[in-house]
Order: sequence, then structure tokens, then C-alpha cells
Amino acid sequence: MRIFLAGHRGMVGGAILRRLGATADSDVITRTSAELDLRDQSRVRAFFQKERPDAVILAAAKVGGIHANNTYPADFIYENLMIECNVIHQAFAAGVGRLLQLGSSCIYPKAAPQPMAEDALLTGPLEPTNEPYAIAKIAGIKLCESYNRQHGVDYRSVMPTNLYGPGDNFHPENSHVLPALIRRFHEAKEQGAPAVTIWGSGTPRREFLHVDDMAEASLFVMDLPRAVYDRETDPMLSHINVGTGSDVTILELARIVAQAVGFEGEIHTDPSKPDGTMRKLMNVDRLSRLGWQASIALGDGIGTTYQWFLDQQDAGTLRL
Repeated sequence: MRIFLAGHRGMVGGAILRRLGATADSDVITRTSAELDLRDQSRVRAFFQKERPDAVILAAAKVGGIHANNTYPADFIYENLMIECNVIHQAFAAGVGRLLQLGSSCIYPKAAPQPMAEDALLTGPLEPTNEPYAIAKIAGIKLCESYNRQHGVDYRSVMPTNLYGPGDNFHPENSHVLPALIRRFHEAKEQGAPAVTIWGSGTPRREFLHVDDMAEASLFVMDLPRAVYDRETDPMLSHINVGTGSDVTILELARIVAQAVGFEGEIHTDPSKPDGTMRKLMNVDRLSRLGWQASIALGDGIGTTYQWFLDQQDAGTLRL
């Protein structure tokens, strides 16, 4: 099977590529953003008409944390909409019958009942800090559902919780919370700082899934027989949550990171900074019934991610 993996240089795409590389039954097609700008409709059309893959995994996206989403809202909604529209439509036009699109837990309303089940989609207002990105991801789900209903293709969507692991972005301002904490505590340890201050009150709760677990879950969902997949979904609600089913407070997370890094100073909170949504826990009952569960414990995953951070830093290849 020839699979086009869009976004193979990103954290999730890289993990999926590693997993596909361990199998002998897949011929993986990849392109860098310089080779194929997924925002360019004509270039995406030409690519699909030439390559005609059997299946597509859409892991490409513009992503970032609260600061990045607040600072560049137009970029987040425009670029993600263009990527989704171009890849999904041109895949269909080239006769691709199977596609898996990766989304985000931010698609759910800010006040969604916890844990958030798939049927919470479009039931209330979104978190304002990442609303443009969330709207683009919701559009991706509806694109897949609409092509399934109108054209009978098999386009699926998985919605991961907060991801972390090898390949993450450790930029001091534009990264997500967990890699930002790893870098901050590492630098504090290196500098001998007496304390580290984290954004917000420390009380919001978040769920974290190791990217290798996400890669495994993505391929698991993609490979499900259609009758099995359809049994747990319906044409108007076809996406599936991927997570661990458990969460921690941001302050608890900071303490786990501090321990993994070896930082022994104090941890302070800064309530003047935004907390974002107070809780974001995924209901993963649908995926559990299908037969998949996460296997990498948070403490273990943070420990190996920190070691990867150190290795990349030593090699000069860390994303900053």
C-alpha cells in the first residue's frame, strides 16, 4: 500500500513515520514543505494526480500554544483551512478512498462536560484563546464527514489530547505547555535559579499523551475494518478521541517535570497570566471499546522526552 504521510517532519508525523518504517507492507510517500506547499491548491493537485497514493494520513498543521494562538490567529485559521481543503479534496479527486485526518481536543466547547465525549462537538462556545485553530480543525472533521456522505469514501478523523515526546517544539514562547516546562526547568537547573514561575494559577487540569502512543492509535484506527469503525461512529459524528483518560493539574505537571529534569528549587505560579480552559479531559470510551488503550505512563514519557531534549541539544538539532 502506498501511503502519503503529510507532515512527516512534525512531532506526530515523525512518530507515525517511525512506526510505518517498522512494517514491511507500506510504501510511504513524503514531501517537505519546501517540496510541496500544502497551502497551494495547484501544487497539491499536481502532486496527487502524479503520485495517486492508496491512502493518506494528514498530520500536517500549523500548531502552537496559547501565546502563539493569541498572537497569530489569522495564520492559524487560514493555513490550517487551506491544508485541510487542499489535501482532502485533491485526495478525493485522485481517487484516494482512505484518509485519516488528525485534529485536536480544542474542537470541544470551553464548558463541555468532563470528560469530553465526541458528541460534545458544536454544543457551545469555544475557548477564545484558540478559537481560530479550533474552527479550522472542526472544518476538517466536517470535510471528511461530508465527502463520506456524498461520495462514499472512507475518511476518518482522530482527535488527540495534548501530545508530547520526541520531535516536539521547545521554543520559549510558541511551544506547548509540557515542552515549555521542560526547557524552563532545564535552564533554571543549568543557571542555578532558586525558583521557576509557571503561567497561570497552576490549577487547570490537562491530559497528556505520548506521541508514540498517538502514532500507534492513529494506525490502529486507520486499519480498522470499515464495519467495525462504523459500528462506533455515524455519518454525522465520525471522529474518535485519543487520550489516556486521566489528567493532572499544571502545578502537578510542573513538579513531575522538575523531578525528571533534576531541578530542586521552588515552583511559583503567576495568576496574572491566562489559565485557558480549566479542564480538558478526553472521554476515550469509544476507542477503548474498539480495542486500544495508551501504554506509556506520564512520568516515564517525560523522562525519555527530557533525555531526547538533551541529546538533540548536544547535537545542535533541537527545534527552538
